[in-house]
Amino acid sequence: MELDRRGAELLFQVLTEREEKASVAIASNESFSGWTKTFTDPRLCAAIVDRLTFGGNIIETGTDSFRLAHTRAKTSNQNQPTGD
Repeated sequence: MELDRRGAELLFQVLTEREEKASVAIASNESFSGWTKTFTDPRLCAAIVDRLTFGGNIIETGTDSFRLAHTRAKTSNQNQPTGD
């Protein structure tokens, strides 16, 4: 999804106003290098990433979907014989 410049500027403003006042949680399935697909202005994209990562914690969960793995495990357990 592409965010126009005005939308990106507004997001940056929100992040700036919340800085050191409240937490912000962002979830993305795209690496930071791919964020230029969403934030098409490279300088604004860099500023947003900088604002989000300064003093923050980055938690990488890997490339596998937790929801997909959970669903597959649940389906697999339902299809196994009960041993009766």
